[in-house]
Amino acid sequence: MTYAEFLDRKAQIGTESGFEALWIPDWLYDFQKSLLSWSIKKGRCAILADCGLGKTPIELAWAENVIRKTAGRVLILTPLAVSYQHLREAAKFGVECHRSTDGKPQRNITVTNYQRLHLFSSDDFIGVICDEASALKSFSGQTRKLVTEFTRKTPYRLLATATAAPNDYIELGTLSEALGELGQMEMLARFFKNDENCIKSRKCGRWAENGQMRGPIKFWRLKGHAEIPFWRWVASWARACRRPSDLGFYDGRFILPPLIENQHLVKANTLPDGMLFQLPAIGLDEQRDERRRTIKEGCEKVAELVTKNEAQSLMWCHLNPEGDLLEKTVPDCKQVKGSDPDEEKEETLVAFANGQLKNLVTKEKIAAWGLNFQRCAHITFFPSHSFEGYYQGIRRCWRFGQTKPVVVDIVTTEGEANVTANLQRKAAAADRMFTSLVAEMNQATHIKRTNPFTQEMEIPSWL
Repeated sequence: MTYAEFLDRKAQIGTESGFEALWIPDWLYDFQKSLLSWSIKKGRCAILADCGLGKTPIELAWAENVIRKTAGRVLILTPLAVSYQHLREAAKFGVECHRSTDGKPQRNITVTNYQRLHLFSSDDFIGVICDEASALKSFSGQTRKLVTEFTRKTPYRLLATATAAPNDYIELGTLSEALGELGQMEMLARFFKNDENCIKSRKCGRWAENGQMRGPIKFWRLKGHAEIPFWRWVASWARACRRPSDLGFYDGRFILPPLIENQHLVKANTLPDGMLFQLPAIGLDEQRDERRRTIKEGCEKVAELVTKNEAQSLMWCHLNPEGDLLEKTVPDCKQVKGSDPDEEKEETLVAFANGQLKNLVTKEKIAAWGLNFQRCAHITFFPSHSFEGYYQGIRRCWRFGQTKPVVVDIVTTEGEANVTANLQRKAAAADRMFTSLVAEMNQATHIKRTNPFTQEMEIPSWL
């Protein structure tokens, strides 16, 4: 490697390890064709496109290009029950795609769930696609490590997600590491500074559960001079868009119907020990106590709202007693539990997606990623600190292609006021992140890579 090549690899506008696209299908929209061409040329990259913008057809076309170029196989990893959607889309567009649950690679494109990855061998695949890659944070550390190890030596990699760490910038290091870019610790060392118990710092790392600083918790913030280089670096291996116009295309049919968010305040029948009246819960312990004390009141309100809705309703819960009570009190309702067999979970989720089940209750960590519930236009929530779970839970129904206004009913109590405020703060942080990423991405597309070192190096005569 020459010194100029060494400097070229260190450039923050990124390198390319792919090839020119061999096949750009006509059934893709213009902005999807742009993302496809870029991702194939990059070879290893991430597409951070919002829900309903067509990540699945892009993934299928990307896999088909890799297969035509290398004559190898491509593996697509999906959350639970999402593999059926890939098979349906593949059949629709005429792309050969097969599902495998036993670790045996299929011809051309193989689709499986993250939970079954341990059955497969990375030597059987030339390319890997991680669908809904941000869901990796919800898996166990063992599964997350397995995905990173599986993709480490794969020549072609594509990560696709709608919410890439919207409230936790350092989680972008997880995606970067899986792509073979900077590891998470390398990224932190280059762009971030660690502050301990500093209220004035911008907290880009993990927040305490209640959204406040508690105890000796360390936070990471972007270095003052590194913010623009950081987003420019992210834009070198990722493309983000919330709508086609972010990429310079016409939005057209990609305009969402109205989203109606209602907050319903229920009164707790019991007060915390030693309290004469209700106050906002402070700290995770108090918030957990508030949630458990008001399960009955909250579920009764949700049941009332769902019963009034004549069409489908999707109910998100956090605790097992909440799901059990809702399943008993809401008519025509079925619950998907974490303890259910994977086959039973998939069967219920697919039935709800196809309109064969009227009401569904489940947890965000089970079904909030990748699934398409466009038939449903009514969602209920209990408050949570997870903006990503809340956002993904809404976007299962409120996505491009939805034709009806989507109603979101949030059932909360006076004691959970801090939880709601923290969720609003994270929503604002997510909007700032995508705005910065899109701005730097658009600027990066206009940067032409040139080599400023045109003069040949000469060894001094005295050496």
